[in-house]
Amino acid sequence: MEPSRQPEFDIDSFLARVSSGRKTLSMERGATFFSQGDPADCVFYLKKGRAKISVVSAGGKEATIRLVLAGDFFGEKAMAAEPGRRVTTATALTECVVIRIARPEFLRLMQENRDFSYQFSSFLLSCTMKAQADLVDQLFNRAEKRLARLLLLLAEYGKTEEDESMIPQISQEALASMIGSTRPRVNTFMNRFRKLGFIEYDNNIKVHKTLLNVFLRD
Repeated sequence: MEPSRQPEFDIDSFLARVSSGRKTLSMERGATFFSQGDPADCVFYLKKGRAKISVVSAGGKEATIRLVLAGDFFGEKAMAAEPGRRVTTATALTECVVIRIARPEFLRLMQENRDFSYQFSSFLLSCTMKAQADLVDQLFNRAEKRLARLLLLLAEYGKTEEDESMIPQISQEALASMIGSTRPRVNTFMNRFRKLGFIEYDNNIKVHKTLLNVFLRD
């Protein structure tokens, strides 16, 4: 007789349970979850939508340092030994549904639920690995490749068997900020990708898997 399999941990259902320390929120596109300088007193779990994490320099220059997709946590600085103030800003790129988890509640969940603790630890590890990949991308890849990689990430390439995926409306200024380039250069690359049949775009962007060909040119 085969041993019974343990049911897979459903983090969405687990976090959706009623608790005084958790709250489900719907956020409009462009809404701010938190800003630089706010108290780091909670962690967010993104159930639906896309968001970005950015930082603004003393001179007023903004840089996007991370994209947040459904199933990701963000605002994890609240879990530091001494959280202090936020050093980044989190903004909704599309309409979003999030679960806001207060720091004391998050600590309780980490201590009392092994599955949840494992999920969050795995997420932090994946963030570290992605940060390393992003650094390599910025150091060694030209802007055109960085844009192609970003579009594939936004399209969640690899999570679906479909040959194409739709990205909600996003400005070229935002794309330029995310890859450390300028809007005119992004516009040039986008037009080139469209002529080659890698993408289609009007308000939304449809990304084809053939965009991977950009990485095979060099």
